[in-house]
Amino acid sequence: MKVGNILSKERFVNSLKSLGKLRIKVNHSSLLTFSALVLILLVAFTIRLFPLRWEIDPKADSVQLHLSEFDPYFQYRFAEYMINNGFISWAWPTQWVDTYRWYPSGINIAKGGYPGLPLTAALLYSIISSLGVNISLMDLCAIFPAIMGMLASLAIYFLGKDIGGKPVGLFSSLFLALSPSYIQRTQVGFFDDETVGILALVLFALLFLRAIERSKPLNSSMKYALASGIVLGYFCSSWGAAYYPIGVTVLFVFLSILLKRYTRRLFLSYSITFGLGLYITAWVPKITSTYLTTSAILPVAGVFVLLCFCEVFRGVTSPKWRTILIVILLAMLVGVFSVLWQFGYMRGIAGKFMSVINPLIRGQSPLIESVAEHRISAWGSIYYDFGIGIIFFAASFFFILRDLNDRNLFLLILGLTSLYFACSMVRLLVLMAPAFGLLASIGITGILKPFNTLLKEPPRISVRKKYGLQPVGKEFSGAAVFLIFLILMTNFAFPMPKVYKQAWSPVTITAGSLPIAPDKPVHEWLDMLNWMRNNLEATTVVCSWWDYGYWLTILGNVTSLVDNATINGTQIENVGFTFMANETQSLKMLKQYKAEYILVFTTTDTAGRWIGYGDEGKWMWMARISGKAQSRFVEDGFVDERTSWTNESSFGFYNDTRTDLYPQGRWDWSPRPGADLGMSSTVYKLMAWGKHSWCEKNGVGDPEQQEWFRNGLNAEDVKPKYFKEAYFAGVDSGSSYSGIVPLICLYEIDWQKYCNDYPS
Repeated sequence: MKVGNILSKERFVNSLKSLGKLRIKVNHSSLLTFSALVLILLVAFTIRLFPLRWEIDPKADSVQLHLSEFDPYFQYRFAEYMINNGFISWAWPTQWVDTYRWYPSGINIAKGGYPGLPLTAALLYSIISSLGVNISLMDLCAIFPAIMGMLASLAIYFLGKDIGGKPVGLFSSLFLALSPSYIQRTQVGFFDDETVGILALVLFALLFLRAIERSKPLNSSMKYALASGIVLGYFCSSWGAAYYPIGVTVLFVFLSILLKRYTRRLFLSYSITFGLGLYITAWVPKITSTYLTTSAILPVAGVFVLLCFCEVFRGVTSPKWRTILIVILLAMLVGVFSVLWQFGYMRGIAGKFMSVINPLIRGQSPLIESVAEHRISAWGSIYYDFGIGIIFFAASFFFILRDLNDRNLFLLILGLTSLYFACSMVRLLVLMAPAFGLLASIGITGILKPFNTLLKEPPRISVRKKYGLQPVGKEFSGAAVFLIFLILMTNFAFPMPKVYKQAWSPVTITAGSLPIAPDKPVHEWLDMLNWMRNNLEATTVVCSWWDYGYWLTILGNVTSLVDNATINGTQIENVGFTFMANETQSLKMLKQYKAEYILVFTTTDTAGRWIGYGDEGKWMWMARISGKAQSRFVEDGFVDERTSWTNESSFGFYNDTRTDLYPQGRWDWSPRPGADLGMSSTVYKLMAWGKHSWCEKNGVGDPEQQEWFRNGLNAEDVKPKYFKEAYFAGVDSGSSYSGIVPLICLYEIDWQKYCNDYPS
């Protein structure tokens, strides 16, 4: 026993000595790459947390984060329902119809929402909660976008590395991490489809390109194809923009066939990816199997047929039979598509997607055009977003076309199409961010490559020559590298980085829906919603413009008529009519919806002048949208031809006369001769009376009174007759933010008085 113990001790001591002699070899290049990537990911995450500055109040007992914009609140409500009732309870055994939105018909959530994002958040919340972490769902949803932004920056590193090596991967990760448009969509609070959509786009491209890589074993390609199919199914279940990667991939495979790049591996990977991806998609209640017959998805089947024929062609050597097969193929494609079209199985693309392809048709729909992020992008906005990096983006096409392999062909299509769609719609600048990062990185590394080669060359013995060209010295190469470094620094860091400005902005509701970064949280909207939650019932119907519908339902806990889902254009036209008509006509419409309250949001400066950030800047769209249904309102007896309208011109005109009070001119609300419009409109009265109340309580002369006197009116004539003050947030506080005063005015409808005047 003693001998055994001694031998065991000796072995233990010897093993420790051998460990001491081991030297861990560290590749300095890999260490630098790892360190740079970790730093980029850290920056990507922390810069998206900047809005927390307005969310964390050190004086408060607890911290309650808020979501940004409007749609994220629907995603939150969807996730909350899954957690409380089960992950598939919204679709099975019965579909969830939310009657507190789009009253009275409600909205079928299973048919009206993509489940990918809320399901992801619900699963993550359940896992975290089971581990004992105490976090509210709202807080998790607020932080979630920043996590996804960091993960997308990591995923694009691997995609860039596959395409052009580690330098391209690092630059791509940096560009995406600091993309202003992508920061806007992934900063704290922006819990919307883009948060998972961009990550899914990058992952799909990474996995699909690995699946078709010719040097990989077939078994590996199948695994990557299965993974890319799962990601595609998740993408389609999360964001309507899934049309984009599908279209890009179909175009890529089609061009590969034309360029004689067909391989059996391409056929196999394409079949597995789209077979699995579209199978998953068809089970989503909002999408269903009819998705497969849309004009955007049918080309997937068309290219699959082409691949089948390419496989057949490989075994056919006779020119005669090849010609016959081509004729058969064309006849089949034309015949199948004609039959589908004739019998109505081939459906068109939704209007908002068509408006991206053809932005000119957007002007025919005021509802789409009224959203600022749906506007056509100006070159100035594109340059502001991507900066001087556009030069490297353009240069990359030279390097790609010089070596047009499979990856570069895919990237070429991705870059050109994303540029087109980003120009078509401001919102889609975020869709261009990954492609821009990859292409700009290729441009930078391509330009730097010859200079980097010169820097690595050993020093040469200088030989003086009287004539002849001298070799370029290393100092010139160093200068070129330093110049590009300065360009990138000015793009990201100096003098006042747009990246920082984009990130340094509060969430929408904490900013009071004002386009500013105030020195303190704007509390007026939160006060209004808190008042509603404490003083009104969940079944109380409150009418407002569709921008605020989600806030009213989810934060105010009341029933709304319209919101950003915009599922019922007729109801939005009716709400627009409610605001633009006079009080009597407006109440005839509100009676149909059994509304009890109506809300307007207006902004003014400290001198009592309207600014344009509230409904005083949106009423024109109310007029245009409701004006599209002019004939319907006349036929239904809500208005007559004399008091109807088609656009905002019936309510006044823009007076470009410059005065000290209005140096830029102003809109003059004035009745059209012989018609009851302008200052008699409901929206004008509700906004003007709220502003007049603020002016009176804060000792400010109301500039609008001059217009009343000019039109033979006084304050009592403008005061709403059938709407009485319920709660005006911001009127009593006397607060202003950078000289802006937000006023949220809630009026209770005086149905008793209306019924006394109009008994019928």
